[in-house]
Amino acid sequence: MVQVRRPRRGDLLVSTVDIRDGGVFDQSVVFLVDADDDGALGVVLNKESEIRLESVLPQWAPVVSPPRVLYQGGPVLPEGAVCLASPRDAAEEPPGWRPVVGRIGLLHLDTPVELVTGAYDGLRIFAGYAGWSPWQLEAEIGRGLWHVLPAIHTDVFGSTPWGLWREVLHRQGGDLATYATWTDVPDLN
Repeated sequence: MVQVRRPRRGDLLVSTVDIRDGGVFDQSVVFLVDADDDGALGVVLNKESEIRLESVLPQWAPVVSPPRVLYQGGPVLPEGAVCLASPRDAAEEPPGWRPVVGRIGLLHLDTPVELVTGAYDGLRIFAGYAGWSPWQLEAEIGRGLWHVLPAIHTDVFGSTPWGLWREVLHRQGGDLATYATWTDVPDLN
């Protein structure tokens, strides 16, 4: 069994099978961009938005990483956008970029696209975000709704985000890995 610890910036929140809302948090993987005594904020990595990226941010569509889609980052402020990016040169902090953890950071979408082109080896845009008030997330973790796990670079910028929930659980091994085969048909679990 994985030991529960307090979430921190750069962690993944992986929903447990107890979240069955049929919505954005069902089998979701959230990357935390901030987590402290004031609350937590993150983006859902594995849910595609129904809105096409080209229709809302056409100038950004050519520079985002494959699959070139807009992600449903969460239920808070869905008309806003959050951009995660990874600089190509690890020793450089390009204009408009602020590190979160390692080479993963936030990129301000007011940054001219001309400065962004070629400067990043990973770039994803999310409509909205997920947010928790102080101690709300810890309470949800205590109720068994989330696994707090370490993130790796490919969790954020990998080419197969739709299978990320199962992939992250599987690589944990042990009891958590068994949930990677979870199905909604109770007799098959």
